[in-house]
Amino acid sequence: MASLKELQNRIKSVKNTQKITKAMQMVAAAKLRKAQDAAEKSRPYSERIAAVISNLAASMTGTGDAPQLLVGNGKSDTVLLVVATADRGLCGGFNTNIVRKAREEIVALERGGKTVKLFLIGKKGYDQLKRLYEDKIVKYISLKEERSLHAGIAKNIGEDITAMFNAGDFDICKLIFSEFENVMTQTAVASTLIPAMDSVNSADDTAQMPASAPDLGGAIYDYEPDEAGMLRVLLPRNINTQIFSALLENQAGEMGSKMTAMDNATRNAGDMIDKLTLTFNRTRQAQITSELIEIISGAEAL
Repeated sequence: MASLKELQNRIKSVKNTQKITKAMQMVAAAKLRKAQDAAEKSRPYSERIAAVISNLAASMTGTGDAPQLLVGNGKSDTVLLVVATADRGLCGGFNTNIVRKAREEIVALERGGKTVKLFLIGKKGYDQLKRLYEDKIVKYISLKEERSLHAGIAKNIGEDITAMFNAGDFDICKLIFSEFENVMTQTAVASTLIPAMDSVNSADDTAQMPASAPDLGGAIYDYEPDEAGMLRVLLPRNINTQIFSALLENQAGEMGSKMTAMDNATRNAGDMIDKLTLTFNRTRQAQITSELIEIISGAEAL
């Protein structure tokens, strides 16, 4: 049985931990509101640019000058998985769920005879995936030093992916991230980035283009210079937009998961303090009782 001094030290240690988890919970709650607002505001633009591309693609059906970013290069042998996770832990199963989704995709693709390459964003995903798939990692980016997310980060990542596609390093690109629903729910999803046309018919792309072209109300549009020229500009921008939206969704999901995890940790610390305090009181009572018995026994002996 632990001594009174050891129990006191443990109670003090748990109380200090409880203060830390409570502070982290409050910080995550403050950041969550801002992150959630940013994620929700990014969705309309992301959905609209996807709808415009879908409409342009529909008008080019049957033409032979469609950009490869839209229709692909005619092959599907090599798949690049862009896995976006957080750079920090202490956020429950947030990172684990994204990594699990990535592993499921890797297993399914390899069973289909595909070659898989990994483009990792975030330290936690890198740490988990490199244990089994280090030979598949072609690039790793950490955003730990970034004080806040901005479009420039997504632009740099999108340019790297586009350059790899143009160099023939892969045929299909999928983006895996956590879609924010609410504080308690974040769902890991996989959306197709390249070719963009695949995302129209993909049932797994919950964050991508709509399944059908938008209703134009009978209007007829003329495009300048032409559909292909506009798509060559919009498709890289769409990749950057989808990546930025995914990073914002991840940030909101991370803060929501962290707030929940720290709240649970604070409650567990409180329960542990109650149990240790009860053990301390019982031990102290038993020690006092033992001392009283010794005093009484000694007095009777006299």
